[in-house]
Amino acid sequence: QVQLVESGGGLVQPGGSLRLSCVASGFTLPNYAIAWFRQAPGKEREGVSCITNWNNYTYSRDSLKGRFTISRDIAKNTVYLQMSDLEHEDTAVYYCAARVRNNDYPFQKESYNYWGQGTQVTVSS
Repeated sequence: QVQLVESGGGLVQPGGSLRLSCVASGFTLPNYAIAWFRQAPGKEREGVSCITNWNNYTYSRDSLKGRFTISRDIAKNTVYLQMSDLEHEDTAVYYCAARVRNNDYPFQKESYNYWGQGTQVTVSS
């Protein structure tokens, strides 16, 4: 059974950092591309960062480059999202998602086969 479990969210002050984790079970990471999405209240879910399966390429939303970094630990079957210099606008529920097939659209939600339950990130002073 494929499962994704996110953790690491919480309350952080503006300018602070958090590292989110996404632990995968039921499959091994090299076989799936993993992406982080986020959804703020009243907004659509949007892609944040993606790491492809076999070739380990990474993509990030242009507006987040330099602040958010995606990485993976094959041995732990875990994908991370390191977030720094957080802003109020980063407040959202963060989800990780997995897909078997890559395409030219790393943040195409419909192409992801599996989703985690999400972890809340709140940036507030």
